[in-house]
Amino acid sequence: MRKIRIAPGEHYHIFNRAVNKQTIFHDKMDWARFLFLILYFQSPKTFLNIGRPVKEFVKHSVFNTSDEEVVKNRTVELVAFCIMSNHFHLILKEVEQGGIAAYMQRVLNAYSKYYNTKYKKSGHVFQGPYQAVHIESDTQLLYLSAYIHRNPRETSQWFKKEDKYPWSSYQDMIGENRWGNLLVPDVLMGEFRNKKEYGKFVKTSPAKMFEEELAYIHSL
Repeated sequence: MRKIRIAPGEHYHIFNRAVNKQTIFHDKMDWARFLFLILYFQSPKTFLNIGRPVKEFVKHSVFNTSDEEVVKNRTVELVAFCIMSNHFHLILKEVEQGGIAAYMQRVLNAYSKYYNTKYKKSGHVFQGPYQAVHIESDTQLLYLSAYIHRNPRETSQWFKKEDKYPWSSYQDMIGENRWGNLLVPDVLMGEFRNKKEYGKFVKTSPAKMFEEELAYIHSL
């Protein structure tokens, strides 16, 4: 994929896959760990004991961690996400120059270290550097969000039940936002009269990835 310049105020599709397409989220602790990272690493704030809020989430489905400093000092905004067993998709807005690069380095390094320690492995966890595609229009943004939120349909367990999938932002956009100000979907939701209308758009969308994104995914 071509290298792009990431600029403040612009939105990007960020995605990556595990080495050899292997599963890297095996249990709820793994999924919750990565979820914590993409939510709370939006600012440079350091978290000394990530395991504690992750365990709390596994038990009670909430992170008992303040988001005030994260929101106040964020360098990126998380617009939408979907975490699958061996890959992930994010829609991010660059807030400060270099924000996405620093955010992704922290997220991927932190999860790789956690994963290798837990499963007694070494080496790369993800398939090379993350990929970034500039979102150039409202149409591209809307269809990309639908594609991302329909991802769970790839599995028999979640086929046509993506609205219940816990590891994406879809249920936060058609129902109550679980993450408060840590998730900023306004740029998407502002295109619809209400949440129900967005839900219908996703369910009926023929959304596909754009050629550049497909070329990368198919090359893995």
